[in-house]
Amino acid sequence: MKNEIKIALVAIVCVALLFVGINFLKGVNVFQSTNSYWVKLKDSKQLAVSNLVYANGYPVGTIRDIDYQFKDNSSVMVLVELNKDMRIPRGTTAKLEVPLMGGVIMHLVLGPNPADVLTPQDTILGVDNPGALDQLGAMMPQVEALLPKLDSILTNLNRITGDPALQQVLANAAEVTENLKHTSADLDKLMANQIPATLNNAQTLTGNLAKVDVDGTMNNLNGTITDARQLVGQLQSTLAEVTQSLTATDNSLGALMNDKALYNNLNHTVQSADSLVTDLKAHPKRYVHFSVFGKKEKE
Repeated sequence: MKNEIKIALVAIVCVALLFVGINFLKGVNVFQSTNSYWVKLKDSKQLAVSNLVYANGYPVGTIRDIDYQFKDNSSVMVLVELNKDMRIPRGTTAKLEVPLMGGVIMHLVLGPNPADVLTPQDTILGVDNPGALDQLGAMMPQVEALLPKLDSILTNLNRITGDPALQQVLANAAEVTENLKHTSADLDKLMANQIPATLNNAQTLTGNLAKVDVDGTMNNLNGTITDARQLVGQLQSTLAEVTQSLTATDNSLGALMNDKALYNNLNHTVQSADSLVTDLKAHPKRYVHFSVFGKKEKE
């Protein structure tokens, strides 16, 4: 009886370990509390059970079951198990992404209001999200239309690169580059020889300027300006004295300049002398008597 009990216990333990192992291989942690939600998709894109579910790039759950809606053939219902602490805001959507390396990943785009959340077993709507392979397939017609143009471009490019004129241009460019190299070397030599000499001359000039007695020169210049100001002052004083002498009447020059009667007499005298000279020129015999043979004596 005891052996049968032991065998039964071992069988139960083996079944439990097998259950846990199978779920572990599926990515399901049977010891972790989860909440289940339904996701309604139009196309599952080969989504498989145990695929991870991400939110903001972080794995928050796994795909638990996939149920195709045979009644209307319009959708696929996917049961996802999310971490129990995960709160799903109302308005959350699910989108599938197909990487280039294969596989399908479900991303939850969380709703805007974290206070208004869904309850377990609620349905999350899926949205179409073209993956990289889908986008590549959509681009194939454009790529096919571009291939003839690309072939024509390559043909023209080969023709241009094989043109002897282009080879000559490249050769000329190489020659110009070599000339520029020599010119740069000559310029470096010139800079090495001339710049130090120029710097030495500049230093010598600076030293000579530093030796100039600026303070003494400024003192001499200030003295010269002071003497010039004194000379101007003396000239102004002398001019004032002359002006005062000409306008005053207590000296000969002032009396002569300011006596109107004397001015009138002198003016009258000049006019009389002018009249006398004019009359003398007109009637010289009135004033001068002479004879070639001498004056005849009166009897």
